[in-house]
Order: sequence, then structure tokens, then C-alpha cells
Amino acid sequence: MKTNPGMKVLFEEEPSQWGYRGDPYLWRELEHHFESIEIPKSLEECEAMISSAFETITKGSIEGDSIRIEQFDNGGMSGGMISTVFWRERAIPLLLSRYRLLQE
Repeated sequence: MKTNPGMKVLFEEEPSQWGYRGDPYLWRELEHHFESIEIPKSLEECEAMISSAFETITKGSIEGDSIRIEQFDNGGMSGGMISTVFWRERAIPLLLSRYRLLQE
């Protein structure tokens, strides 16, 4: 029987490109959030958990274009900005593809 590696494993390798400067900070925050949470049994549950954590941490919706997170601001034009487009179109699909690979 396979042991459950936990959701954190989905975040181990960071994407090679980000949307805005705040995205890597959110990635690491999500990784920390999922540190001791087991991988769910279904893809739908996994997606719901990631979306819920996103909204909890950002205090915003994944819809729209961007969210500003003061604590992630380390300067620069897009400092503290989260690209919801990046998360919808690249980061969350990447995490879900990693989930699928774990289920094989």
C-alpha cells in the first residue's frame, strides 16, 4: 500500500516563470499551508482544497486579473501583486497535473 506523501509534495518544484512578483511568495505560503495535509482521494477535492487555500491566504477571488498582498511586497512595479490569471491558467493546472501523476 502506498503512503500518502501529503499535499506539500505538489509544491516541491517551483514553476520556471511567474505572473507577478508576489506569486512565488504565495506559492511558498501555499506549500507551507499544505505541509501536513494528506493528498485527497479525488482530483475535484484536490482542486477545491487548492482554490479554498488560495482564497483564504489572498482574502480574494481567483477570478479577475490580480490581487495585492501587502506582506508579499518586496518592491518593484508588481511587488505584492498576485496574478490570478497565472494561477488559473498555469499554477493550478500544474499542481493538478502533478496530482494526476501521483495517482498513477
